[in-house]
Amino acid sequence: MNEDYDLIVIGAGMAGVAAANKCGAAGWRVAIVDALPYGGTCALRGCDPKKILRRGAEIMDAARLMQGKGIDPGDLSINWADLMAHKRGFTDPVPDKMEKGLSGNGVETLHGAARFTGSNTLEVDGTAYQSERFLVAAGAMPRPLSFTGADLVIDSTDFLNLEALPNRVLFIGGGFVSFEFAHIAARAGANPIIVDRGARPLRGFDPDLVEMLIDRSGGIGVDLMRETEIVSVSEASRAFTVEVKSGDETRTIETDLVVHGAGRVAALADLNLEAAGVDYSDKGIVVAPHLQSTTNSAVFAAGDSADTDGMPLTPVAVIEGKVAASNMLKDTQTAPDYAGIPTAVFTVPEVARVGMLESEARDAGYDVDVRFTDTGDWYSNYRIGETSAAAKVLVDKSNGKILGAHLFGPEYGELINFFGLAIKLGLAAKQLKSMTAAYPSVGSDLGSLL
Repeated sequence: MNEDYDLIVIGAGMAGVAAANKCGAAGWRVAIVDALPYGGTCALRGCDPKKILRRGAEIMDAARLMQGKGIDPGDLSINWADLMAHKRGFTDPVPDKMEKGLSGNGVETLHGAARFTGSNTLEVDGTAYQSERFLVAAGAMPRPLSFTGADLVIDSTDFLNLEALPNRVLFIGGGFVSFEFAHIAARAGANPIIVDRGARPLRGFDPDLVEMLIDRSGGIGVDLMRETEIVSVSEASRAFTVEVKSGDETRTIETDLVVHGAGRVAALADLNLEAAGVDYSDKGIVVAPHLQSTTNSAVFAAGDSADTDGMPLTPVAVIEGKVAASNMLKDTQTAPDYAGIPTAVFTVPEVARVGMLESEARDAGYDVDVRFTDTGDWYSNYRIGETSAAAKVLVDKSNGKILGAHLFGPEYGELINFFGLAIKLGLAAKQLKSMTAAYPSVGSDLGSLL
C-alpha cells in the first residue's frame, strides 16, 4: 500500500484537473489518474477539436452566402486531411501540457484504470493506493446501443479522428453531436442523414428556433428523419445497410458510415463503486448539493460523474470541480451556482440558449413577455448574406427581469453570453438594454432584441 494521499482524483478532464491543481497548490498531497491521455473529452475528443473542424464549414458557408455578392466560391473545398492535421496541431500537445501543469502544482500523475477496493482504497492496474478523499470526475461515454449491429457504429471520438470523410454518413440521434457533425460533413461535401426517434430533435432548445435550424440544415443537404428508430446495422460490401422503422413502415438506407450521436451516460461502470459503498446511476454518483456522495463521505463527484442539476457542459464541470475542491479544502458545504450558464449547438449558424425555455417559464407560474424577433434581414446578417436568424427573449412582466434567451444566427453563440451575465446578476431587460455596444457589431443588436 502506497502512502496516504489527501486526495486522489479519478479522471484527468477539465473538472478533475481543476480540482487537482487547486488542492495541490494548497499543499495537499494529491494524485490524479486516468487510463486515457490527460485532457479529457472537451480538449481532446469533443468541444475544442470539433470547433476547429467547424472552422472549415464556416469558411465554406461564408463563401457560398456571398456568392453573387462579390465573392466567387469557385472550386473552394475542404481538404479533410489538412483540416484534421490542423486539429491535431492543437490536440496533440494537450496531454503533456496538462501533466506539466499538474506536476508544477505538486500533483502526482498516474496512468491506468482505477478501481475502488474499499471505502478509502483503490487500485490502479493492480497497484494499491489509499486516500482520505476521492473526487470522481471520470466523464461520460456513449450510451450503449441495443440494436443488432451496434458494434459497427463509430462514436464521436472516432469521427473526430477520421483520416478521410466518406460520401454518405448516417448519424443516430437528434442531439448536439449529430447536428454539429452533420453540418461539418455537409460543408465538406458529404451527404449526411440524421435519424432521430423523437418528434423533436434538440429538445433542450427553443422549438421555434430548432425548426428554423432544421430548415437551414435541409438547405445545405442535411436530411432529418424524425420518429424513426434504428432496427439494425449490417455490413454490405464496402458500405453499411441500416434498417430503420417509422411507424409501421420499415426501410433500408445504404451508407458509408454510421455515427453514434444518441446521448451519453456517466462512465462509472468500471470503477467498482459498490466496493466503496457509493450509490450511482446512469446520471452519475448520487451527491448532496455540495457534491459529496450521500453514501460515502470520503467521495465527491463532479461533471458528468455527478448527478446534479448542472447541464452536461465543460464549464459546468469546471465549476463543480472547483467547488468540490473548495468544499474539501475548507470543510464547507457550498453548492455550485448554475444560474446564467449558456449552451450552444455549434451548427452553422448556431443555436444558443440560456435560462428557461418558454414552456418551463409558464409551467413555473411566471407571467411571461415573449419577445420574438426575426433578424434574418437585420444589417448584421445582411452584411454576410445570411437570411435565417431569430431571437426569443423571455421577460418576467412583474419585474422586467430576463428569464431566458434563445438565439439562432451567426455569432449568436457569443451574443448569448450577455444574456447569461444578465440572468446571473439578476438584471432587468432595461438595464441590459442600457449598454452601449461597439457599432456595427452583432453585440449592438442586443438593445433591439429587448
